[in-house]
Amino acid sequence: QVQLVESGGGLVQAGGSLRLSCAASGSTFSFDAMGWYRQAPGKQCELVAAITTGGSTNYADSVKGQFTISRDNAKNTVYLQMNSLKPEDTAVYYCNAALINLATRRRHDYWGQGTQVTVSS
Repeated sequence: QVQLVESGGGLVQAGGSLRLSCAASGSTFSFDAMGWYRQAPGKQCELVAAITTGGSTNYADSVKGQFTISRDNAKNTVYLQMNSLKPEDTAVYYCNAALINLATRRRHDYWGQGTQVTVSS
């Protein structure tokens, strides 16, 4: 089965950096899109950044210029470089991989278990 395994989370001081990685296993194909969502305490899960196989990216307004998403299609791995971290970036970060059924236009999502990112002031 397809599994997404995140790594790279941890505790960092404000202004520091972290690099999250998410590797998809059990798949012989590339996902149409991969990305990162996060859920802070008491808040809804929100899209942080996403990237398509073609390299198109989408970022939440709050992280533009701060985070950079990239992927290695051959490895089915997505990365999130997080710089200038702020306490408000504290959240559980979830890796997401999506496949689009062109016939039905239905989207199928796979999710990682999440990795904790904590930014101290």
